[in-house]
Amino acid sequence: MGLSNDQLDRYARHIVLHDVGGTGQMRLLKARVALVGAGGIGSPAGLYLAAAGVGHLTILDDDHVALSNLQRQVLYSTKDVGLAKGTVAATRLKALNPDIEISARPVRLTDDNAVDLLAGHDLVLDGSDSYKTRLAVNRAAVALGIPLVSAALGPFEGQLSVFKGHDPVLPCYQCLVPSIPPDEEAQSCTALGILGAVAGVMGSWAALEVLREITGVGESLAGRLLLFDAKSTRTRTVGLRKDPACPACAAPLCL
Repeated sequence: MGLSNDQLDRYARHIVLHDVGGTGQMRLLKARVALVGAGGIGSPAGLYLAAAGVGHLTILDDDHVALSNLQRQVLYSTKDVGLAKGTVAATRLKALNPDIEISARPVRLTDDNAVDLLAGHDLVLDGSDSYKTRLAVNRAAVALGIPLVSAALGPFEGQLSVFKGHDPVLPCYQCLVPSIPPDEEAQSCTALGILGAVAGVMGSWAALEVLREITGVGESLAGRLLLFDAKSTRTRTVGLRKDPACPACAAPLCL
């Protein structure tokens, strides 16, 4: 099927891009992306993915909107405090682009349900706030053979990569983070704080990587880690190697 007149108008700025065009826009409309976490990273990422016309978004988040979220989680407003994030996010994103399908799953992703929740998606964007969740997402992505775009935040820092651990030569997230750090609670934004706009930068950047992976624009970030320092407004990229002893991708899970 081709693009409708409304779609030609809505996505005109994509279509005129030589590297995207109508073919790239059709890829976006056919894509199914799972968004793990609708918080600081998931809020701006969800807005840009919906606006771009990613055909189906699944929002996985079991949290509720808190007043302290509103300093950086731009999908929500004061009247949403106490409501389920996934439900509110789905409503806002559908209002932004009724052209796409959005489903909200108010569940916490674990090793027990990750494969079932992520099956059928073309790509996963992980913006969760727990190493346990991140490692479970990674193991499922490796098992399912789908790319994982992973973004993380610090008080004034961010990091981003695309993990394709199912590839024989590319690393997975667990190659970078072998286990849950013992001081995870001390590293949380609740304990350390965060400059709100840092979440906007990294969430938007994560959405960009999803769009690039789907459309094939440019060079994949897989095998590299992008680091952002908001205090100096500097970025640097470091190489990542596959760990031959990684329990997640050296011997992928069997479905």
